[in-house]
Amino acid sequence: MQEFFDIIVIGSGPGGQRAALAGAKAGKTVCIIEKERNLGGACVHQGTIPSKTLREAALTLAKLKRSSKVFDFSLRKDLEVSTMIDRMDSVIHNYTSVLQDELEKNKITIAKGRARIRSPQTVSVQSVDGRIDYLNCQKLIIATGSRPRHPGNIEIDHEHILDSDSILSMLYLPESLTVIGGGVIGAEYASIFATLGTKVTLIDRAPRPLMFMDPELVSRFLDHLKSTGSRYLGSQTVEKVYWDETASVVTELKNEENVCSEKLLVASGRVANTEGLGIEELGLEQTERGHLVVNDQYETSFPGIYAVGDIIGFPALASCSMEQGRQATGNAIGLKTGVPFEHVPMGIYAVPEMSAVGIDEKTATDRYGEKGVVVGKADFKQVARGQIMGISDGMLKLIAKADTYELIGVHIVGEGATELIHVGEMAMVNNNTVRVFLENILNFPTLAEAYRIAALDILGWK
Repeated sequence: MQEFFDIIVIGSGPGGQRAALAGAKAGKTVCIIEKERNLGGACVHQGTIPSKTLREAALTLAKLKRSSKVFDFSLRKDLEVSTMIDRMDSVIHNYTSVLQDELEKNKITIAKGRARIRSPQTVSVQSVDGRIDYLNCQKLIIATGSRPRHPGNIEIDHEHILDSDSILSMLYLPESLTVIGGGVIGAEYASIFATLGTKVTLIDRAPRPLMFMDPELVSRFLDHLKSTGSRYLGSQTVEKVYWDETASVVTELKNEENVCSEKLLVASGRVANTEGLGIEELGLEQTERGHLVVNDQYETSFPGIYAVGDIIGFPALASCSMEQGRQATGNAIGLKTGVPFEHVPMGIYAVPEMSAVGIDEKTATDRYGEKGVVVGKADFKQVARGQIMGISDGMLKLIAKADTYELIGVHIVGEGATELIHVGEMAMVNNNTVRVFLENILNFPTLAEAYRIAALDILGWK
């Protein structure tokens, strides 16, 4: 194996992939180190792809339910979870194969084994047979991801009390499920299982889930959750969780309420994967939660060592990690990194979907003043395609500067949100005003028509 590289990347998840590819495309020699047998990281094998595969099954069910006048449809009570995600293995295989081909096509060296940082320029790689290779580099990028956090007061047995890695190992779809944690993972799984017919109780310390998202979007999410017969318990403290040895997992809350369910999912954050990397020996600065501290260039407290993705904390979303990886490599080798990070879209694959790009209404008001911001909204009920698709919980919100109508934020809830957001993203990247949605033609009928309606709302046109 070549012993010297311009860039070494530790971890092949979304952030590591893009960091490595950005370096290779800039003509640098790159090595990516992965300790697992397959490439892709937790995003591919435990997180994004498995959960979204189950979500597609839930959406199919929801569509059939909306067609109840045509189909007499119900799920079998003995339906196995594996049946609903039977496409998962093929999706993962195809994705990892494409990734492997892309890395090899760009002449990126793939080293399999456990990485340990010996110095800012040296990394050792221990293979499964115990052999240790030493690799040297000019720049080092850490993208080792994260794993589910296990609270000290909850014993996770992966049978009755599960985490996000083991939730899909359930044999049968539970009749009831408690979800602890109102972040991205908790909100997504809560709404997916609720859509599948499971009675879900979502519990969180915060007054509402997804506190970083626009409150109006989250309100639509909660309305949908309630419509399935499920509920959200906010501003709660979990005192104790245990399996009663007969039929239920019991969650005792500080307010003395007990919640009983067949299964329980702990989704109370994630822990950065820093063990065995040599972080402590190097003295890299970490937060109280164990995330690596980086500056606005994604450089750690050690010059020449960068970190991206889940290991640096929020927002810990695949799209954001990818952009962090690209920007970190650009910063490391002195290339311009492109668009501001505010222009990176965030997607929450709950039911309904939520997506955002740019700044929210509160941030915009704080930055430009109440009179410096204008907001336009379009309910999907106003859009022909929304009516056709039976989307009753969708909304698109545009935020613009009051003086120029320059678009500075887009927030969408409803099926198709994570696809629809890219229209607004491109408008923002090009510094367009909201008039761009009136001066150009959109296919009819499409959900994209909501952009036109929201723009009309801002401009006050009839």
